[in-house]
Amino acid sequence: MQHRIIVLGAGYTGAITAGRLAKRLHRADVAITLVNAEPDFVERVRMHQLAVGQELKPRPLDEMFAGTGVEVKLAEVTGIDADRRTVTVVDAHGAGQQELEYDTLVYALGSGWNPQGVPGTAEHAHEISGRRGALRLRERLARLDAGQPVVVVGGGLTGVEAATEIAETRPDLDVALVARGGFGDWLSDKGRAHLRKVFAGLGITVHEHAAVTAVEVDHVLTGGTSVRAAVTVWATGFAVHPIAAASTLEVYGTGQIVVDATMRSVSHPDVYAVGDAAFVAGPGDKPLRMSCASGTPTAWQAADAIAARLTGGKLPTVPIRYFQQCISLGRKEGLIQLVTADDRAVPKALTGRLAALYKEAICKGAAWSVAHPTVGMPVRRRRMVRSANGADQVGRTERADSAVKTAV
Repeated sequence: MQHRIIVLGAGYTGAITAGRLAKRLHRADVAITLVNAEPDFVERVRMHQLAVGQELKPRPLDEMFAGTGVEVKLAEVTGIDADRRTVTVVDAHGAGQQELEYDTLVYALGSGWNPQGVPGTAEHAHEISGRRGALRLRERLARLDAGQPVVVVGGGLTGVEAATEIAETRPDLDVALVARGGFGDWLSDKGRAHLRKVFAGLGITVHEHAAVTAVEVDHVLTGGTSVRAAVTVWATGFAVHPIAAASTLEVYGTGQIVVDATMRSVSHPDVYAVGDAAFVAGPGDKPLRMSCASGTPTAWQAADAIAARLTGGKLPTVPIRYFQQCISLGRKEGLIQLVTADDRAVPKALTGRLAALYKEAICKGAAWSVAHPTVGMPVRRRRMVRSANGADQVGRTERADSAVKTAV
């Protein structure tokens, strides 16, 4: 009987994990199913581009996984029973609710926007955490007349990229950004100076140290100040899907699944979590931030760990670390901030047109890695190790397991 592996979510991390497992394991031994609500892979790091009217290359999942042995199932995940090892889904083709059984589950449902309980956000603000939100914002921006105000709430990477993309594409609009803390305060002096220079050149007004307390139809409130907004874009961070927290899986306060250094659930050893859905410690025991930079290495780690345990191989012990933060500032400007392993800015930064080209190469490379999950390296599909009675054997040694430190 084949070992049933189900991967939930076909974003960067889920798609990479499924594809990498297909490269690592012999097809006769495993059945890999990738469950996703949409038929295409979505380049989430480009949602600000989609929102301003740029067209993105279509990437159908059926074409991406053709010939790999991965079965793509279009369905929405509605529940997980980690004790019974089942997943409940609603089939996109009208087959209704179904229950899928697994031997190994990879949870990669990612994250969405986080209204953070601010009154009026859900009713009046737009988000760009996914394609549907980006397309709704695109339609709304297209209807705006010259001179109308657009307010982006959030001074992090998503807010900065959204504000600059909108201002560059629609210089006739009055674009502003509201940041809870100091503008660009996580960057080096060089990076922060360049950020301010680009914003000034694009005519973007910045409201620093201003926490938004409410969102209305035509303005946002920051304490006692009102900032006009024909359109409000909410970009204050992400929140994970609530499905994991509703199960018996051990989760952190954020709703992320608590995992060890191989991305394996600390409460249910047949479940792995990757990307934004995983609560995992990086260098200095700091939790990895929700990002593509964190997600891709967690996908590699999980896939290689699953393959190792099933085939009797050596468990991966590669530490996950950061090297840089890549920020697009429209199509002509960029900022590459070099960072320490635990994501703190160092003085060095790349700016300008060269940085924009570098960021574009990173985005293209991220999409390429989904279709090439072993980064073009030759691999050999290994056979599973089975016990004398034919049951699946978890191939690991005490020595290998002892090398893997618990992440929390």
